[in-house]
Amino acid sequence: MHKGHTVSVVIPCYNEEEGIRVTLADMPPVVDEVVVVDNNCSDRTAEVATDMGAKVVVETRPGYGAAYKAGFAAATGDIIVTMDGDATYPRGFIPLLVEVMVDEELDFISCDRTGHKSEEAKSFLRVLGNLVLNWAILALFFVRLKDSQSGMWVFRRSILSKIRLESDTMAFSEELKLEAFRHPEIKARELPIYYRERVGESKLNLWHDGLSNLVFLLKRRLGRS
Repeated sequence: MHKGHTVSVVIPCYNEEEGIRVTLADMPPVVDEVVVVDNNCSDRTAEVATDMGAKVVVETRPGYGAAYKAGFAAATGDIIVTMDGDATYPRGFIPLLVEVMVDEELDFISCDRTGHKSEEAKSFLRVLGNLVLNWAILALFFVRLKDSQSGMWVFRRSILSKIRLESDTMAFSEELKLEAFRHPEIKARELPIYYRERVGESKLNLWHDGLSNLVFLLKRRLGRS
């Protein structure tokens, strides 16, 4: 708990046995519960997470968005913090981010990794892809983001009843941000964080996921304003 608010951390996982161990090892005391979503893992991710005190939820529908929906449904905290199970996102930033949210009466914070990455975590294709998608979101929806693909968010659980989240895929990340930043009743900001090299093997297909996310944005723009 921090400043009278309970805090849940939700972590979707697909074969992150190595990364989840590092991620959970230094979770700050302000976190009341950690929900790890086992999204068809074939390794010991769920076992490791359970042994380290996390609540494990099984979601058999494949996909980043599907895993997050299951995790959100299981989370009980007033404030939800998200991150990947590969130890890239800074657990130590959680108290500060929650404090900023409470002090500034924010409802949603999206964490910006750009310009704050370790050298090992930088990739030309990832940086280029993120820039292209940032530009697409600005051009199509007039929302200016420095890091539209960030997977670390902090938000009040109460906003989930105000937004519509449909994607089961990697596009879930940009969909959530669009819903939050465009909603007239949600006060949203983007704040910088540090980003480290991942632990374990990456599951991303940069070309496939990047193009899929761009197509999602185009379809959304054509389907609804």
